[in-house]
Amino acid sequence: MVIGDGVLTPAISVLSSVSGLQVTENKLTDGELLILACVILVGLFALQHFGTHKVAVMFAPIIIVWLISIFAVGLYNVIHWNPKVISAISPLYIIKYFRETGKTGWISLGGLLLCITGTEAMFADLGHFTALSIRLAFTFFVYPCLVVQYMGQAAYLSKNLDKIPNSFYDSIPEPVFWPVFVVATLSAIVGSQAIITATFSIVKQCHSLGCFPRVKVVHTSRHIYGQIYIPEINWILMILTLAITIGFQDTTLIGNAYGLACMTVMFITTFLMALIIIFVWYKSIFLAGAFLLFFLAIEGVYLSAAFIKVPQGGWVPLVLSSVFMVVMYIWHYGTRKKYNFDLHNKVSLRWLLGLGPSLGIVRVPGIGLIYSELATGVPAIFSHFVTNLPAFHKVLVFVCVKSVPVPYVSPEERFLIGRVCPRPYRMYRCIVRYGYKDVQRDDGNFENQLIQSIAEFIQMEAEEPQFSSSESSLDGRMAVISTRNVESNTNLIISVQEEDIGSSSSIQSSKSLTLQSLQSVFDEDNPVRRRQVRFQLPSDPGMDPAVREELMDLIQAKEAGIAYIMGHSYVKARRSSSFVKRFMIDILYSFLRKNCRGPSVALNIPHISLIEVGMIYYV
Repeated sequence: MVIGDGVLTPAISVLSSVSGLQVTENKLTDGELLILACVILVGLFALQHFGTHKVAVMFAPIIIVWLISIFAVGLYNVIHWNPKVISAISPLYIIKYFRETGKTGWISLGGLLLCITGTEAMFADLGHFTALSIRLAFTFFVYPCLVVQYMGQAAYLSKNLDKIPNSFYDSIPEPVFWPVFVVATLSAIVGSQAIITATFSIVKQCHSLGCFPRVKVVHTSRHIYGQIYIPEINWILMILTLAITIGFQDTTLIGNAYGLACMTVMFITTFLMALIIIFVWYKSIFLAGAFLLFFLAIEGVYLSAAFIKVPQGGWVPLVLSSVFMVVMYIWHYGTRKKYNFDLHNKVSLRWLLGLGPSLGIVRVPGIGLIYSELATGVPAIFSHFVTNLPAFHKVLVFVCVKSVPVPYVSPEERFLIGRVCPRPYRMYRCIVRYGYKDVQRDDGNFENQLIQSIAEFIQMEAEEPQFSSSESSLDGRMAVISTRNVESNTNLIISVQEEDIGSSSSIQSSKSLTLQSLQSVFDEDNPVRRRQVRFQLPSDPGMDPAVREELMDLIQAKEAGIAYIMGHSYVKARRSSSFVKRFMIDILYSFLRKNCRGPSVALNIPHISLIEVGMIYYV
């Protein structure tokens, strides 16, 4: 529903703000107004890739000026048209209202809901501000401005009943009309920008939890954490927003859809809050029940009124949320089936030990990073290499990138390092853990952190016997390696040199002409500074010879180059599967996999070093 909100908010915000041009002397036609709204929406989505940080400094001033403006206009209308409207604060009037209107008054709650929709978005800032600051801002600034503005409109309409269609803009005094119109348009853009950015964050978190197809996440700020841009979602939102704007051309119909979406979000949030009270705060189940009864009694009335508007535009958020829900379910279902296949078809460790340290093939200089979703065991793609290729890298690292169900993982706990086979095999495992809000930055430092972590593990294993892997537990004994303290703890000598990639011409002569041309093209397209890190082993006579030899192999393999190895999988349902399962896997899930980003893009793996292994999964 919130993702659907990202479609509806820009449409209703921009369309309602530019509708003020219909009350001016040079009144615009509906068609001209629609074109102007579409131009603003296209511009809004087209500018998303620049990131919010370049315009975020203007967000707070625009909203503050907007709230002060509507407060001033509302106060003027109350004083000028009907000061008695202040008595409407009394709750007696709402009782009288329902008594006289009956069912019509209950249905009107679906429209009254729009008076507060949008203000709940400020609570999304809990990640950036304290709860107290948001309570103070809402209670003493946002809420009074809204109440006074609606009082002013009521006072104006009490004397001008024929002005109901455009009551807001009609109630603005003529001398300040254009300044208020400009601020209204800017605030609509700011509000739309906020919900679009929130949609990017939600999609990214759903992807991290395995509930959304892979998308390309672009980090728009080097300094501000968490500011992201997702191209695919941005253009999908733009197309849907334009379709709704052009299709409805009426803020009332879009408002019905918007109100239903917001009320459904609040209703579901209340249920989730009850779970928080029980399972996070460890409060009594009776307290949670009382909380549910109180808020559901209020929200249920609003939600039931909003559902009356389903035929008049309210069906839009239901359709959007259903589509997104189906996509998320199919992706999660297919992904779990594929993972279970990997889990039950792991390579036998006894088979690897039987091949010997050379694995029955030639071990060539270099490091092979084999990506897999398995946290234990050897993936099936590795047996494809060993049985079909005559050579493999001297150092092998099975890398598993895991998104854990917590918001953030501290750098000290990000890397888990362990062995897969005895020391002569030079085979390691690395589990890289990210929270669903963590940002995987493409800064080129992953390889260096991995090498340092493995070197630290090798020395830790030699110094502390409890980390040594016995023959019976070669796969499973792992240690957490802190990437922050690795440089100070490891005995490796690290030399750092920064060079401009655009002016770099140090291409090894051993590379083929094709690789040299590819490297030069890559350098021209990425004129940034690259951090060259080289490792050396100090001359320490007290170091264990076996440890020294293993560290030397690691350093030499790093100098020879690193290759990324991934499985290029094709998932198919078994022939004995039901029609529904075959339709979901062979048609829907395959369609999503073919039209989403590859895993190498999601993991920021350089294509020039990528090797993919084709595999068919019968699930």
